[in-house]
Amino acid sequence: MEFDTKIPKSVTSDPLSFASESVRKRWPVILTGTVDDIYKTISQTDDAEKQDEGKRIVEKLGALKYEVEHNKPLTPIVDDGFTDEVAEYNKEVAALGNPPTWHDVPWLFSECYMYRRISTFFSTTKHWKEYDLFYRQKMDTFRTSRNAVLELAARYKEFVTELQSNTDATHNADAEQILFTEMFEVCLWGNATDLSLLTNMTYEDIQKLQGSEARKAAEKNIIANDLPQVYESLRQARAAGKTERRVDFVLDNAGFELWVDLVLGGFLLASGLATQIVLRPKSIPWFVSDVLPADFSGLLNAIQDPRAFFETPSDDDKLQGKTPVPLSDKEVADLEFVFKHWTEAHAEGQLIMRPDRYWTTGGSFWRLPHERPDLLEDLKEAELVIFKGDLNYRKLTGDAWWDATTPYTEAIGPMGPASGANIMSLRTVKADVVVGLPAGKDEELKATPDGGGNTGARKWGWRGKWAVISFSKGH
Repeated sequence: MEFDTKIPKSVTSDPLSFASESVRKRWPVILTGTVDDIYKTISQTDDAEKQDEGKRIVEKLGALKYEVEHNKPLTPIVDDGFTDEVAEYNKEVAALGNPPTWHDVPWLFSECYMYRRISTFFSTTKHWKEYDLFYRQKMDTFRTSRNAVLELAARYKEFVTELQSNTDATHNADAEQILFTEMFEVCLWGNATDLSLLTNMTYEDIQKLQGSEARKAAEKNIIANDLPQVYESLRQARAAGKTERRVDFVLDNAGFELWVDLVLGGFLLASGLATQIVLRPKSIPWFVSDVLPADFSGLLNAIQDPRAFFETPSDDDKLQGKTPVPLSDKEVADLEFVFKHWTEAHAEGQLIMRPDRYWTTGGSFWRLPHERPDLLEDLKEAELVIFKGDLNYRKLTGDAWWDATTPYTEAIGPMGPASGANIMSLRTVKADVVVGLPAGKDEELKATPDGGGNTGARKWGWRGKWAVISFSKGH
């Protein structure tokens, strides 16, 4: 806490904030969904001991939901073997008040605390230690993203084949930059499938957020855009003949968003703008949809046998009597091409996964240089570090009420230019904090329908309609 920004943080007691809506409306819905998931899994096992443990987990999830809804105090997290990590969480709970309650606590910390506490419900059991209570939901959402997955698989095969067969394409700067922009925008809007925000969305709503036409229509909604500087930074590194040009992805959501992360990573490798991609997932189930190492293998397994995955009716399909349309031979071939390209890159060490438990600590990244200097040194080795999504943006900026015109390089504090790392945020706006906007833009967006108006609320930033691409050059 001593290293955090002194700008006031977003708190759950602020009625004008998305923090207030989250704790009162979103989190109880999410917790109800976790209970439903555990009951499904209990019904699918005959192991009496596992069933009993599952029922106790359900009781703990129900109790946590009650605490959130009734503004009870935050209690210490039990030690589940990660003693230092738990001690830091509990130290912060103790420092927040006497004691802090759910409806009056810093939003960033309390949300991290909730997921870290849920993790102990599983990590302290015998049969559920490695269980991801969000895995089923993540894979179901990837399945419902089928149209966009197939569209991107076809596009991916086209440009990778062209880049591999036509070396001139790599050096045609205009063509390359256009493709670079398209790939990053695909990756940006893939975040529109954040499962923690899909609690009231239909299948049709999800489809509207994906696909090339939607991306073109959404370009005007990128309200801060440093992408040209990012391209120039990577282009110059390649032109200078740097032998190692690593790009790191501090990952956000699994499913379709991980798919578009890998599409972008594959493009960077095929174009020579990167020589290695490092994926940085979470280590425990986190914020509903965040990537775990198992999500990477789950996605590869899905496209290794795409007919088995996409043509098998989901639970919802079975309830509605629906049968998925069979894939065409071309669609299968496109997916097999993508699978082969990614698995070859993985086998050759060009595409690797590097989890770290630091990504599930409770504080902002203003603390990272002090708490984990070794991790910062690792990030500095990369040519570019892409922080995906809303939570990473909130952590970088301290989840604070910065003036919207504050430069991104200032708002990320010690992770800015002085850090020695090239830091990029790729984020659709789903929280109150936003920086790097032109003067008057915040006011203009507040004046849009349901944008917040004169209330002081930044409601325009709650739904993921707008996006920012921000860059801080550290070397």
